[in-house]
Amino acid sequence: MPTSISLSPLPAAARLQGCTNLKLRQLTRRVTQFYDAELAQSGLKTTQYSLLSHVLKLGPLRPLDLALAMKMDASTLTRNLKSLIAAGWVEQVPGVDGRSRLITISQAGRDKRLAAQQSWKQAQTSLNRLLGLERVRALHALLDECQEMLAQTTGNEA
Repeated sequence: MPTSISLSPLPAAARLQGCTNLKLRQLTRRVTQFYDAELAQSGLKTTQYSLLSHVLKLGPLRPLDLALAMKMDASTLTRNLKSLIAAGWVEQVPGVDGRSRLITISQAGRDKRLAAQQSWKQAQTSLNRLLGLERVRALHALLDECQEMLAQTTGNEA
């Protein structure tokens, strides 16, 4: 016979209001808009800059390994890579066997990322100034801690 655990309701003052997922998504959209506004002059979006940066740092690598490193769904990665491949900034090259592929950054991709790097730095500096360095440090620490805790419950890497 299954047992049920009786949980006492939290006092009203201890209850959270709102959906954490919604609040995080709203913040993420605002931050993305902030960075995208700075990166617009370079012709890149934040997602594209991030992909170019990861491929430059980690590549050449399999798409699956890139998705894991970026904590991104493989189908989302494939969709986001299409525009970079079409622009000639990223290339798919044969892997170690005939069936595998590796993602690598082209010279044009290196140049594009380098041109956008100053805009990204400006966005980062402006956001730090706007929010304050202590708040940004605290936010980074809290986000890292939450990712680690969630990774332990889901069995995924942090």
